[in-house]
Amino acid sequence: MTDTIDKILNHLAALVAIDTTNPPREIAADGELVEYICKQLPDFTIEIIDNTDGHISIFACRSRADILFNVHLDTVPVTTGWQSDPFVLQLRDERAYGRGSCDIKAAAAVLLTLAAATTAPMALLFTTDEEGAGGCCIRNFLQSGKADKFKQVVVAEPTMMQAIVSHRGYLSVFCDFLGQGGHSSTASALAGSAIHRMGAWLTRALLIAGSARSGENDPGVCFNVGRVEGGKKNNMIAEKVSLSWSARVPPGTSSEDLNEQMQAAAEGLPVSWRVSMIAPPLPAAGQSDEQAQTFVANQNLELGKPVDFWTEASLFSAHGLPALVLGPGDIAQAHTVDEWVSLQQLEECYNTYLGIINYVN
Repeated sequence: MTDTIDKILNHLAALVAIDTTNPPREIAADGELVEYICKQLPDFTIEIIDNTDGHISIFACRSRADILFNVHLDTVPVTTGWQSDPFVLQLRDERAYGRGSCDIKAAAAVLLTLAAATTAPMALLFTTDEEGAGGCCIRNFLQSGKADKFKQVVVAEPTMMQAIVSHRGYLSVFCDFLGQGGHSSTASALAGSAIHRMGAWLTRALLIAGSARSGENDPGVCFNVGRVEGGKKNNMIAEKVSLSWSARVPPGTSSEDLNEQMQAAAEGLPVSWRVSMIAPPLPAAGQSDEQAQTFVANQNLELGKPVDFWTEASLFSAHGLPALVLGPGDIAQAHTVDEWVSLQQLEECYNTYLGIINYVN
């Protein structure tokens, strides 16, 4: 094991040991996580941005950098079935196990190691609210204008160190359909049941999603109703039914437009509509990936195929900044029991990020 890998693993062990699960997102501006990150960057100008309720950003710059690396430090919660303590980094078979080891504290550990190994200009943005709906760190940072000076943004989600310049947008919605209760023997059941009304909307929604397909192997809009709950008995007309659904829209399209289409499909039906998350694809609608593609070519990076998972790179794109996704680990290991990242990926990430830093600056 090389000295560089040892240093990366030391940082990764320290980061994994700090519980940053979201929810509950119990992260403070004066807490252990922020203290650790800042301590590792003694020659950086650091701004800690407290957006309240655990939405913390750490913006660290050294000299004048042209590229911004973005890493989120919050993780998904821990579920049962782990072979070892998820908050204690374990090394087995050339893999580092621990919650957040892949998604995406490994990238943070690499960047902290690089910060100490070089004096080159660097710009780092660490955030704590990517996992789950309701994140505001990136949006508030973009609104502040602090990102406008950068020529390229690298979001360090796990991509097996392939540069991703295209991914789907995301839409998450909760709906409550209302009906007129009564005995199922009455004629009003057919049109008055909340479940029937939901079914009418769902039929239209499936047609909207399916119409976006360009061929048999193209999913078009990835639409899914994940939960339905309502009604009491089969001889009672349902007064209410609740459902939650999500959709992933193709690059070049608009999550907002799809939301409007889906809501229009419920016209005339008594329904409440709550959007919990609406996020653009990468590149965002109206934006081009040309600059990101040029960056990939100039850096001799391996260009990956478009992916179906969403990242905050799309928020930078929507702001008009060229953005791509590039980080260690496989998305298949993210959010899993016994989450891991390979040591080989850590080394490749270090060398790739080092090349980017030296080239750009």
